[in-house]
Amino acid sequence: MQTYEQSLEQAKRFLLEHDDYLVVSHIQPDGDAVSSTVAVGWLLSCLGKKFTLINEGPIPERMRFLLLADQIVNMEEQPLDRTFKHVVCVDCADFARVGQTARYFEEDALILNIDHHPTNNGYGSAALVKPDAAATAEILHDLIDAFGFKWTTDIASAIYTGLLTDTGGFRYSNTSPRVMSIASELLGYGVNGPELCETLLESMTLPQMKVLVKALSTMEMTPDGKICWVYVTPEHMKEAGAANEDLEGIVNYPRNIQGVEVGILFKVIHDQAVKVSLRSAGKVDVAALAQSFGGGGHVRAAGCRLEASLESSIEQVIERVKSLL
Repeated sequence: MQTYEQSLEQAKRFLLEHDDYLVVSHIQPDGDAVSSTVAVGWLLSCLGKKFTLINEGPIPERMRFLLLADQIVNMEEQPLDRTFKHVVCVDCADFARVGQTARYFEEDALILNIDHHPTNNGYGSAALVKPDAAATAEILHDLIDAFGFKWTTDIASAIYTGLLTDTGGFRYSNTSPRVMSIASELLGYGVNGPELCETLLESMTLPQMKVLVKALSTMEMTPDGKICWVYVTPEHMKEAGAANEDLEGIVNYPRNIQGVEVGILFKVIHDQAVKVSLRSAGKVDVAALAQSFGGGGHVRAAGCRLEASLESSIEQVIERVKSLL
């Protein structure tokens, strides 16, 4: 098995030896996915390589200030007319997370898999996976250092964004001493930490607030107070004028109640499909739980999708959580 340093060298060779890359992150990208996408784009631009940045859908509005973010193609609006031999996947816990962008991979495509999820199985022809990294952006920080490129405020802000969002503003248990050391280093490159925190974590749009109110109105809890959940339906989304990005962070509300061990958000896709987001206080490994339903993630934060009704999905997931408490 390769050491992390050997994996970094393998990733360097992958980016140096080829050209004309497709860079993709997971569906419904968060701060870490977007920042990692643009960081790879920045690296490739420094190397003089051709590249295309893409996602299955739009990136969140509040992250459009990041360098190269305006170059991330939303394939729903701008389908490509070609395929790629060389692909870089960032922050995708498993291959399925690339979504419909896979249609642009050549059948024998060479894939560099850069990720930090413990459930990542090392897919691809080259893998740079560090499960104890707080964010994929932390790994990109190391890769940039491995190339020896000079840091700019723009690229430092992108890496800081990934760290900030995936650690919940440096509050989650993945906030290691190394994360704080890297954050300090990035601030030294001119990153405006308070401004990023306000933009990415504090400010809310009106639709975001409206859909949060609707979600909280559905809140239920098991009699012992250890499991709490909320749900959001397409009707809720329509009435609030909300987009998928407006759901980010809602799952933390049921989890944050004193005594709750697992908080859950059920997002209805349609009558027979529900997306499930899980957060744990620590006793339950929600990554393993999500994996049992075909999903994945981290010990304290994970997700999955069930091809079932809302009622059935709630029943199945709650019973599984109960069995683990």
